[in-house]
Amino acid sequence: MLTDSDRYQLLRALEHNPNLSQRQLATELGYSLGKLNYCLKALKEKGWVKAENFRNSQNKSAYFYQLTPAGVTEKARVTRRFLQRKLEEHQQIEQEIEALKQEVAQQ
Repeated sequence: MLTDSDRYQLLRALEHNPNLSQRQLATELGYSLGKLNYCLKALKEKGWVKAENFRNSQNKSAYFYQLTPAGVTEKARVTRRFLQRKLEEHQQIEQEIEALKQEVAQQ
């Protein structure tokens, strides 16, 4: 199962550079090639991404990954959820920092 973080990272990367190879995409995202392949397959099955061979490519495995309209909608949804989670994490870190400052001030 894909996490929101995986969905966000992958949909964002594909939107910005749809003609990266799987190897390049895996490197950019810090994924293994196997994980990336699994994630892309899941996104294609959901109908959020379509993969097309480059027409003039000599490399039969060269694909262009394109977000579908449903993929664009999902990216917007997952971006909102991802942002909310990051804002909550930020608030927790600020609280921890404040507690640490108080602890240091008492020493």
